[in-house]
Amino acid sequence: MTVKVIAFVSVKEGQEAAFEEAARRCVAASRAEPGVHHYDLWREAEGERRYVFNELYADQAAVAAHMASAHFKAFGLAARDLASARPVIVATTPVDVAD
Repeated sequence: MTVKVIAFVSVKEGQEAAFEEAARRCVAASRAEPGVHHYDLWREAEGERRYVFNELYADQAAVAAHMASAHFKAFGLAARDLASARPVIVATTPVDVAD
């Protein structure tokens, strides 16, 4: 069963460029992983310096493989110093999804 993960990361003021650089490396590598249907990074249009990862995986095994990957772990270490709070991560399963 497919799994959609949405992760929200708030970034410290002045750290946006460093965060985006680290995130882009993770995004590029993640898109090449087996079982990843899409992996996109968005930035909130107004308000906080909050970024949104929009991810779609073939199944829970693909999610686990992503979380165990070297590029995801490296990004996590980099983001820890750039984030202003712990990320909010929401994993979902489909109920009624268009193809």
